[in-house]
Amino acid sequence: MNEKPDFSKNANIASTAPAFLSVWDMHSYYGESYIVQGVSFNVHEGEILALLGRNGAGKTSTLRSIARLGDPEVRRGEIWLDHQPLHKMASYEAATEGLGLVPEDRRIIPGLTVEENLQLAQIAPPVGWSLERLYELFPRLGERRKQEGITLSGGEQQMLSIARALARDIKVLLLDEPYEGLAPVIVDEIEKTLVHVKQQGMTTIIVEQNAVRALELADRAIILDTGSIVFDGTANDVLENSQLREEYLAI
Repeated sequence: MNEKPDFSKNANIASTAPAFLSVWDMHSYYGESYIVQGVSFNVHEGEILALLGRNGAGKTSTLRSIARLGDPEVRRGEIWLDHQPLHKMASYEAATEGLGLVPEDRRIIPGLTVEENLQLAQIAPPVGWSLERLYELFPRLGERRKQEGITLSGGEQQMLSIARALARDIKVLLLDEPYEGLAPVIVDEIEKTLVHVKQQGMTTIIVEQNAVRALELADRAIILDTGSIVFDGTANDVLENSQLREEYLAI
């Protein structure tokens, strides 16, 4: 049996600080299609990690694998969050342990108001993110709390999807293409919110095609290519390396 690597000595691990979320040798499949090919990395508490790569590199599949959604199927590897073995859990159990996935399609529940979408997700009693605190974070949602969620603009729906994840008092925020289809001014607003959430200690993984915006927000970056990690380092390292950006991100 192969011995687990010592992440503190792994050249792909950017920090020797204890990891909050650890992914070790994760292999995921869609049927017989081998998508995530032995991915290992750490995320530290309060860190924003950008998960980048070209289309089809395996970014969303990696995110969905961490969230234990079953599609793709994780057939090998381990995922640990705050000392809890997520790889032994179903998706609802992993969510209970503190994972909050904001999917690309947002999945606002039809027929429910903004406030009802949040109340449905909120733990009782709320520990960290009360409705009042969420409305302070997203003033637009406070103004539209009685409006049906699916009638909001695309940017407001994204805000609602993020707020709904936070309402469960999560430990790790997983964002899949949060800027997709949004005007730059709305992206600016969401970025400011994510910075504020980081200042509150939130750990975040962001998958985003707009690599420059993600890198400007993130502390660290991982670049995937055909399901494997080709770079793990600081976001600034990527921004300053034109060869790396051109080869793997086409920017």
